[in-house]
Amino acid sequence: MKPIILQGHERSLTQIVFNSEGDLLFSASKDSVVNAWFTSNGERLGTFGGIKGDGGHNGTVWTVAVDSQTRFLITGAADNTMKLWEIATGKCLFTWEFLTAVKRVAWNEDDDTILSITEQRSGQPSIIRIYKINRDEPTSQTTTPITTMTLSGSKATVALWTPLSEYILTGHESGKVAKYDVKSGEEVNYVDDAHSGEITDIQSSPDGTYFITSSKDKTARIFDSETLEEMKVFPTETPLNSACIAPLRPYIILGGGQDAMSVTTTSQRAGKFESRFWHKLFEEEVGRVKGHFGPINTLAVHPQGKAYASGAEDGFVRVHWFDESYFRSRPFGDLEPEVEV
Repeated sequence: MKPIILQGHERSLTQIVFNSEGDLLFSASKDSVVNAWFTSNGERLGTFGGIKGDGGHNGTVWTVAVDSQTRFLITGAADNTMKLWEIATGKCLFTWEFLTAVKRVAWNEDDDTILSITEQRSGQPSIIRIYKINRDEPTSQTTTPITTMTLSGSKATVALWTPLSEYILTGHESGKVAKYDVKSGEEVNYVDDAHSGEITDIQSSPDGTYFITSSKDKTARIFDSETLEEMKVFPTETPLNSACIAPLRPYIILGGGQDAMSVTTTSQRAGKFESRFWHKLFEEEVGRVKGHFGPINTLAVHPQGKAYASGAEDGFVRVHWFDESYFRSRPFGDLEPEVEV
C-alpha cells in the first residue's frame, strides 16, 4: 500500500474530503488555500484562493465541502467568511460574511442546502445556520438563513446532515452530541457526556444510520443516528483529531497525536502520528499506517472504500490505495463474512 504524497500546502491541514466519485480530493489548510487533487496520481488539479484579489480567503481555511455533482465547493475560514466556488473554473461565486470564524460547513444530500457553524467568540454565541443554495444562478445567493440555531452552553465544533436532511447531528467542545430539527431549529435529542473532551470530528457511516466521533478525550465512539445511543467505543492513548468509517470492510480509521508542545519524552513512537485501523465490531486495533511527521488532523475515506487519505500538521496529504489483501483480510478468521469486491 504505497502512499501517494500530495505536496502543495505551506502549513498544516485542517480538513480533506473526497468527491462522490472518489477521483478528486479537496484539501483545506492554514495557508488560506484549498487545493484540488487527482487521487489516482496525486497531480494537483487546481487551487481555490491563494492569488491576491481572486476572492480567496484571508486566513486559515477551517473547513471544505463538495457537492455530490462535483460542481460547487463551500469553504469556511478564520476570516469570518464562507465562500461558494465553481470547481471547474476555480472562481469564487459568492461570499457570506459573519462576525466570527466559520468552523464547519456541509452540503445536504440534495445539494440544495448547506449548513455552517460559526465560532463562539468575543461575545458572539456559536450559531448553526442553514442556507438554501441557488444552483441556477450561483452568483446570486441569499444571505438570510432559512433556519438559525443559536447555541447556549457549549459551542458546536463539528456537524453533519442525517439522511433525508431532516436533522443535523452536532459535536460540541464540552463532549456533548446533539441532534437538531432542520425546520424548527429545535434541539430534539442530546447526550451531554458523550465524550469527556472536545469533539474534533464527526463522520457518517455509508448509509447514514450511525456515525463516528473523535475526541481530545483519546476515544472514538460510534452512535446511532436515530437515538444517539452509544454503540461502540475505541479507546487510544493519544488525543484524536479525526475518525472515519470504511465502506465495504468492518473497519474504522482513527488519526491524531500529541501536538509538539505536549510531547515531553521522545520515545520511538513520540506523538503517535499513525493512522490506526480498528475492527468496528470487535473493537480491536488491527493495524497502523505510519508516515506523517506531525499529528494527523483530518482523515477521509474513498466513497467506494478503495482508498483513504490523511492530512497532518506536517502540511502533507497522503493518499493510500488499498491492496487486494486489505479486501481479503479476515483478522478474526471465520467470525467474519467473505467480502465480494
